[in-house]
Amino acid sequence: MFDFLGSIGSAIMTPLYYAVSGVLLVWHEIFTRLGLDPSGGWSWALAIVGLTVTIRALLIPLFVKQIKSSRNMQLLQPHIKELQKQYGHDRERLAQEQMKLWKEHNTNPFASCLPLLLQMPVFFALFRVIDQAAKNGADGARGFMTAKLAEELQDAVFLGGRIADTLISATHVETRIIAVIMVLTMCATQFITQRQLMSKNMPPDALSGPYAQQQKLLLYVLPVVFAVGGIAFPVGVLIYWTTSNFWTMGQQFYVIRNNPAPGTPAFKAKQERDAKHGKNVPEDPLKEIEKPHPALQRNQPKKQTRNQRTSGSKPSPNKKKRK
Repeated sequence: MFDFLGSIGSAIMTPLYYAVSGVLLVWHEIFTRLGLDPSGGWSWALAIVGLTVTIRALLIPLFVKQIKSSRNMQLLQPHIKELQKQYGHDRERLAQEQMKLWKEHNTNPFASCLPLLLQMPVFFALFRVIDQAAKNGADGARGFMTAKLAEELQDAVFLGGRIADTLISATHVETRIIAVIMVLTMCATQFITQRQLMSKNMPPDALSGPYAQQQKLLLYVLPVVFAVGGIAFPVGVLIYWTTSNFWTMGQQFYVIRNNPAPGTPAFKAKQERDAKHGKNVPEDPLKEIEKPHPALQRNQPKKQTRNQRTSGSKPSPNKKKRK
């Protein structure tokens, strides 16, 4: 059973080893041709940064989809609240109606996790490439990594610390210092990025309910997960994840400033900037959709007399009222 699962895991990860190591070695060759020592830590560290930039650039279409889905979720919050008032007593019916509403507007509440989820296999592949080279040298070569390159990566020194060592396994003080700084930076950038999203680019209505709970989970849990896991990551993997977090923070800052979500403090700030510079100030589209969703409006029954209610007869239009 375990052999079978191991074979499946190997079949999935092997192509990723080749993809990750291939991109890594292309960047390593570029920096070597620019004059850096091919066996030095700077050439390998910058190659990992180049790998990160390549992966994040490829994920830009998914990031755009994430932004659109997140915006749709924010715009649907008034309708979600109506559903909660109407079907709050029936969780199954509430879930069905929410799914129906998301489907109508082509929205997926879990799309915000897609870039992170798709990065995880790459993250694990890079971890294995560096970790195996660190532990086994030439015998730990993965993908396009040759025995010679694996040994160079194993011995590469960056800012006085070994790229392939972890905070736990490090024997050099410099490596531990670098690893601690990287872990703290990684956690801080993750927290700042999520905090920036919640404080500037989420409307007040979106700060409550299931979607808000998901965002709060990302705000507080992910930095803790990275902090705990970071002590076992090689310095090279920490370089990858820290660079990726800086990319995310800058990318999100650009989106919040230039294309903020409606009904948010960032949208109001953009309106003020546009008015100050004499530009056309866009209207907040969130105000236009705060009316009840047509499918959620109830039909009010017509008023009937007591006799009509007891007899079940319909009111006659020609019947005159008695004086």
